[in-house]
Amino acid sequence: METIAKSFVLSTSFFTFFSILAQSFDPCQTATCDASVDLEVRFPFRLVNRQPAGCGYPGFDLYCDGKNRTILNLPRSGEFRVDYIDYSTQALLINDPNSCLPNRILNFSLSGSPFARAFARRYTFFNCSSRLMNYSSSYSYPFVLLDCLSGRNYTIVAARSRLSASDVPPSCRGVASVLVPLQWSTSPFYWKSPDLTEDLELVWRQPDCWDCENRGRLCGYIGGSGRQIGCSSSSRSGLPRSAKYGIIFGIGIPGLLCIIGLAKYSFGMIKARSRPNSDLSASTTPEPQSVVRAIVGLDMSTIASYPKIVLGESGRLPEPADGICPICLCDYQPKEGLRSIPECNHYFHVGCIDEWLKLNGSCPLCRNSPPTPTATPTSMVPSSSSQSTPSNHH
Repeated sequence: METIAKSFVLSTSFFTFFSILAQSFDPCQTATCDASVDLEVRFPFRLVNRQPAGCGYPGFDLYCDGKNRTILNLPRSGEFRVDYIDYSTQALLINDPNSCLPNRILNFSLSGSPFARAFARRYTFFNCSSRLMNYSSSYSYPFVLLDCLSGRNYTIVAARSRLSASDVPPSCRGVASVLVPLQWSTSPFYWKSPDLTEDLELVWRQPDCWDCENRGRLCGYIGGSGRQIGCSSSSRSGLPRSAKYGIIFGIGIPGLLCIIGLAKYSFGMIKARSRPNSDLSASTTPEPQSVVRAIVGLDMSTIASYPKIVLGESGRLPEPADGICPICLCDYQPKEGLRSIPECNHYFHVGCIDEWLKLNGSCPLCRNSPPTPTATPTSMVPSSSSQSTPSNHH
């Protein structure tokens, strides 16, 4: 076990060292707020508190909210949920975290941010005294009903600003006219009014990384300077080669050491367990009678002739002894039966010493052979020899 522990500690140390070494090659690794969402955050963006300050371009900081959503904070418009980032086209899709995007569109501004509208269309918001369903189809066609802004006695709708006075119902009055950053995918259908709940699309011009990204490379600061932007030779599809080597060596070498340690421990255990069997299977050459008895053990009638006592409530032995059985290493308890070996007077649990003496004809502690009424085990000599003179071995 000691070998395994040392191997494990060494493996952990190697793995930790090489993991830190691998990370040092790429301190600006891709981050995410929610691993289950396919939204990678990397240069020019930076996930605050999860990536170093030098990993992002000014104005591109993102945050994780309490629901593990990725949040962009626009200086004049507040917080928006980021749903997608396309680094090759330098565009991102945002929406309202509170699920009422039309309300955010009313006061939407990109002033002070590095972003621009991908495809802007001007919309006019109207406050009507009743729902559009009460009007004819000619009225309801160009309008978009905004449920999250409407109430019981009024309805808020939006329509493209190129409307004539005859297109507007008499009970509707204009509230605001705003530029909405629609997605490029809706631009061919400019005649059709979106429901204004779909993601808004923003783009950025600086830093200019689209060429680098389209070549499958990583864009970022050169040499960690935080000033000059360039294209890394590393691929987006994996870690840098140096980091891969660090991880391979960090896991491979400690793993090999651990396997060697386990093999050595297993071999030692097998060798230790096989040693008693080799002692029992001694050479077939004739040996002295006392040695044969010590190896083969004693018969049950001889073992039963040894003194046996039952501990009292005090648990004290009649002769000085430890409070545990040397064979099973369990404490002696009151009312337990103990057996002692003559001459050496060592005590053991009855069951423990009986089983021991069946296999070994000597005391487990002092290794002295106790006196027996038989010269050899009954399995080796006729039963008439059981009356022979006992022999003591010390």
